[in-house]
Amino acid sequence: MSKPYTEDTHFKSENFNDQSLPIGEYDHCNFTECNFLNADLSEIIFTNCAFSNCDLSMAKLNGTAFRDAIFKNCKMLGLRFDDCNDFSLSFEFQSCTLEFSSFFKLKIKNTRFIQCKMESVDFVETDLSNAVFSDCDLKNAVFEKTKLEGADLRTAYNFSIDPEKNRIQKAKFSMQNIVGLLHKYKIKIHP
Repeated sequence: MSKPYTEDTHFKSENFNDQSLPIGEYDHCNFTECNFLNADLSEIIFTNCAFSNCDLSMAKLNGTAFRDAIFKNCKMLGLRFDDCNDFSLSFEFQSCTLEFSSFFKLKIKNTRFIQCKMESVDFVETDLSNAVFSDCDLKNAVFEKTKLEGADLRTAYNFSIDPEKNRIQKAKFSMQNIVGLLHKYKIKIHP
């Protein structure tokens, strides 16, 4: 039995917490001001979809596929992106709150995080090669065995990255946030 296919559809102010989004494939769809709080999005495929001003907090993502998805101004607390289908997994986040979410062991090279609040996000063993963290708050984000080669963190802040436990070759940092690489040494840096 084939799953339904939905293309070029705009969903606005829908509450998918009350009635689940049907399992299927959504291609070039827009979701605006939709509520996915605690929704089960398992096994749904989103290709070239845009989510704007949505609440996806605590949604179930078992086998969910995000392919070239973009999230703008979304609330995304406690999401387990590591439960997603990792085939062609790619997304971008702009002005989102991603607190307490997990990207554990994912290969998400070139991902762009723009002006996001990312407190306590799990990036353990994640491949973030050439990722961009532009003006992102990474307070208590966990980086361990993380691949950050070529990543741009010049305007990121509140991070603590141990250069001995992460791969940071050719990553970009600024003079203002370099203290985030020295945090473990408990040294004081004065201007």
